[in-house]
Amino acid sequence: MVAIDLDGTLLNDEKIIPDENKRVLNKLIDKGIEIAIATGRGYWSAKNFTKNLGKELTIIGNNGTIVRTMNDDKVLMKKYLDKNDFFTLLREGRKRGLYPVLHVDHYEEGYDLMFELDKNDMRYSTYLSRTSDRYVQIDDLFKYNEPRVLSTVYIGEIKTLKEFQSILSTSYSDKYNSHILDKLINVGPILEIMHPLGSKWLTLSEYAKEKGIKNEEIIAIGDDNNDIEMIQNAGLGIGMKNCSEKIKKVADIITKKTNNEAGVAYALREIFKLES
Repeated sequence: MVAIDLDGTLLNDEKIIPDENKRVLNKLIDKGIEIAIATGRGYWSAKNFTKNLGKELTIIGNNGTIVRTMNDDKVLMKKYLDKNDFFTLLREGRKRGLYPVLHVDHYEEGYDLMFELDKNDMRYSTYLSRTSDRYVQIDDLFKYNEPRVLSTVYIGEIKTLKEFQSILSTSYSDKYNSHILDKLINVGPILEIMHPLGSKWLTLSEYAKEKGIKNEEIIAIGDDNNDIEMIQNAGLGIGMKNCSEKIKKVADIITKKTNNEAGVAYALREIFKLES
């Protein structure tokens, strides 16, 4: 199995899958190699970026808090934040003047995001600038009575986000899983907070086990800090040439080309000895 991140990995900076990546992935799928997309993006977004591959993939979305199959949108796994933990998180964020963007599981109802402020509010930076119309804006997230929260995203200054993350890890160590991403183009740093068992690797490993695939038979490719765990634990962990410093420290190999140069394709071609 090959698990591949999207942004900064399979996608170039224009948010397009390079043709060479498409060709190589299709060759692997035709050979019976399962390709799974493991991304911080929600399912709808990930599906739309990958549907032109022409193959029905499994998508591990929202950093491992939901898994769906593209051919029928079936949910294979879901890991929502506990309701009480969600409201605790909101309160802690408010103390620091932070307003989150929620990634929620309302695919069938037609929306995937929920937030309070105007979409263009500076406190969201440009995080929502390319958002589709699949969102709901409400005046108070505390009124979200039956939350189906897959991940909670806070955008802000890196110092504030690190301090917030530190509070969560010390005071609520068993309630949340979180990471800070600092390589998103034109957005700035973000803090993502999920279910304590919500991570790309944990969910990928669970999914692979159900398919009869061992951890050492998984190849994982990524570029940012939410990929560290799966790159570190997979049988072969690959960091992109454009990856973060933390990824470089744990990856088995680094691609010779960046995401803008179809680095995924070139790495997989060498590993599987595919003809050009």
